[in-house]
Amino acid sequence: MDKYDSLKLENQICFPLYAVAKETTRKYKPFLEKLDLTYTQYICMMVMWEHKQMNVKSLGEHLYLDSGTLTPLLKKLEEKGYIKRTRSKDDERNLNVEITKLGMDLRDKALMVPKEMGKCVALSKEEFETLYKILYKMLGNVNEK
Repeated sequence: MDKYDSLKLENQICFPLYAVAKETTRKYKPFLEKLDLTYTQYICMMVMWEHKQMNVKSLGEHLYLDSGTLTPLLKKLEEKGYIKRTRSKDDERNLNVEITKLGMDLRDKALMVPKEMGKCVALSKEEFETLYKILYKMLGNVNEK
């Protein structure tokens, strides 16, 4: 065993995670183009479809995005008419995001995305569930430290 084995790309867990994330996101592109959304806009809309209204800070926490990434993203979604941003009446420093009717209507069109992506990923239900649990466990562990 070479003392540098730990530095080989093939021995890193980060590399297959990075490559799979990049390639999976790339596979979303043709499906999301039909919705006129980027991948980041899509995951933002998924949170908004579920919660309908929330403040920007909470949205950023859900998506693991900082305000520098989230602000232009939300501005673009607002220009498309999918969300509305308003200042909190209680505290002007807080910005709230609310989904619009047009944004809610987009949800029906988006139903095809998970189905199509399921075909691309081609994992069994059991493999999917195992991977899901492991990834969320890793995500929780990384954020604890």
